[in-house]
Amino acid sequence: MTDKASSQPSDTPDYDVIIVGGGMVGAAIAAALKNTVLRIAVIEREPPVPFNPDETPDLRVSAINFASEKFLTQLGAWERVLQMRAHPYQRLAVWEKLGNPLGERLSSVVNKTEFDSRQVGHTHLGHIVENRVIQLALLRVVEQAENTTLISGRRIRAINFRETFPEVTLDDQSILRGRLIVGADGGSSMVREQAQLGLLSDAYEQHALVISVAIAGEPQDITWQAFRPHGPLAFLPLCAIDGVAYASLVWYDQPAKLKALQQLSQDDFLRALRKEFPRQLPELLHVLGKGSFPLVKRHAQHYVAKGVALAGDAAHTINPLAGQGVNLGFQDAAALAEVIRQAAERGPDIGDLETLRQYERLRRGENLKMMTLMDGFYYAFSNNLAPVKLARNLGLGLAGLLGPAKRKVVAYAMGLNGAEAERPLTRY
Repeated sequence: MTDKASSQPSDTPDYDVIIVGGGMVGAAIAAALKNTVLRIAVIEREPPVPFNPDETPDLRVSAINFASEKFLTQLGAWERVLQMRAHPYQRLAVWEKLGNPLGERLSSVVNKTEFDSRQVGHTHLGHIVENRVIQLALLRVVEQAENTTLISGRRIRAINFRETFPEVTLDDQSILRGRLIVGADGGSSMVREQAQLGLLSDAYEQHALVISVAIAGEPQDITWQAFRPHGPLAFLPLCAIDGVAYASLVWYDQPAKLKALQQLSQDDFLRALRKEFPRQLPELLHVLGKGSFPLVKRHAQHYVAKGVALAGDAAHTINPLAGQGVNLGFQDAAALAEVIRQAAERGPDIGDLETLRQYERLRRGENLKMMTLMDGFYYAFSNNLAPVKLARNLGLGLAGLLGPAKRKVVAYAMGLNGAEAERPLTRY
């Protein structure tokens, strides 16, 4: 890489686009730019472990909605995902977990609503997929792109946003120059910090404990959330491996409560899960793994500056209540790739500030809407105030009875409504 950089004239960068972060969003941006004349570099410091179909599911999974599936299909990655593994879900249930005995009677509570993909003429709402599987599929597309260089296992020592071309210095002292640096390097983005794009951050009072479990019976076709004042419970179905079905559970609660849970023995922890989660949950056979993380809302004050753009968690992290984080990231990827592509057709200055502001206008407001919506859910259900409790339970009950409203919610959950999700992405 050093020789390549030194062979370039001083007024020519090594790459047109340098993507910092080869996770799901960064790899998606690179894949969306594969059929262009642009020279792309993707820097990923921790390449994913190869997929083994006999291994049990990873702890980190995402709910990929129908619109994201469509985007990944057009990138050439979704078929690769399905060749590894992904589990479809057809139904989505939301209810408030009341005290006994109603809190354990999922099928009969009045403050519950269930949404079904068939209400909008589709076979499924989305898929639950391991993050590593998505990343591997996208990186395979990237590796096969003639215009893209994947730099794996390298860490960034410094980023310098010069007047001419931004520079990235790697831990082997290689220096890469690009017309545009894309920060897809997560919530603690180095690109965002070095570009001084600013950050608004707010920590929620709850943490989330993610648990992978083996369950009795067949794989489930429903994902659900049960709200409680001290934090919701969630169930995400996973596929079966060698005849054993799996699922991902999420337990939101106060940090001290979750810390105490993690200190229990395996048997005691399993008993705690069986006690807290509804009886309608398939029998929990054993726990494969667990891990907790704080819930933090972050939003970059600016997504772009001259020669730099942020996407995915580097630009925004939201409350994971509805599992929309990576879906928003893929919408960022699609919008940014299209803006870059159009700019490249007009001329070489793809890092022009006015050009990049088109991307910011497309995405910042939409992401803010979703962040605000998730905050509304969080605060509406995270209290025991009687008037609020009555209103939300009536709302859940009515939502289950009103056909047109249910269809709109289903379409929204699938990403089928809104200009971003409906916009054709055939150029990819």
